[in-house]
Amino acid sequence: MTDIETLTIPEHLHGYTGVAFGGYVAGVLAGRATARDVRVDFRRPVPTGLPVRLAATPEGGCALTDGDLLLAAAVPTGPDGPALQVPEAPSWSEAEAAAEAYRAAPPDGQTDCFGCGLDRTPATGLRQHCGAVPGRALVATAWTPGAALADPDGLLPPELVWGALDCPGNAAGRLLDGRPAGAVTAALGARLLRPVRAGERLVSFAWLLSSAERKYGVGTAVATAEGELCATAEALWVVPRTAV
Repeated sequence: MTDIETLTIPEHLHGYTGVAFGGYVAGVLAGRATARDVRVDFRRPVPTGLPVRLAATPEGGCALTDGDLLLAAAVPTGPDGPALQVPEAPSWSEAEAAAEAYRAAPPDGQTDCFGCGLDRTPATGLRQHCGAVPGRALVATAWTPGAALADPDGLLPPELVWGALDCPGNAAGRLLDGRPAGAVTAALGARLLRPVRAGERLVSFAWLLSSAERKYGVGTAVATAEGELCATAEALWVVPRTAV
């Protein structure tokens, strides 16, 4: 490995307490990889507030390690795999109603997650409050990135766009597949299609791709309120044995 750097994930960028938010970590690794298309595989929880090492790998990916322990790796995938079939995005009003239904009766779970925590404000989190969309096998939320999350050009940084593609998968598992609280992202691969601007009305949505034993696969997407796709992703989630 070459190009080694030390990285510390700030505490406020957590998913579960003390554990770095998976979508953000995946976006950071994807941004460091030289390959255009990568999937980020998670092997162990990435801590917040502690230095870890990020290093390039010869095949164009990168690896995040803590001493000799591999925490996560961005693995090049190439463009030749089957294309993700993305359903039509819910309308803004459908996504807004789904989000309101989620907030009115939220499932048990982490309330301070950077991605979906109800305790977060538009300035401190992504607020991916995905509820079920009536009549469709989807979960969705309507949201607007806060200006405090933007870069100097007013755009949502790529790692936060990756972040917005993470938590909707958890909601899909819980609301569409009856999964319990505590599932974790095992793998996430995303494709960013257009810049996302702070203050822009957006719809995030997710759907099931597979379900078996403790694992389930999901597709997720972020679109504008008018239905233009901004980013898509495919993820694998795992329910820990302690949560079953």
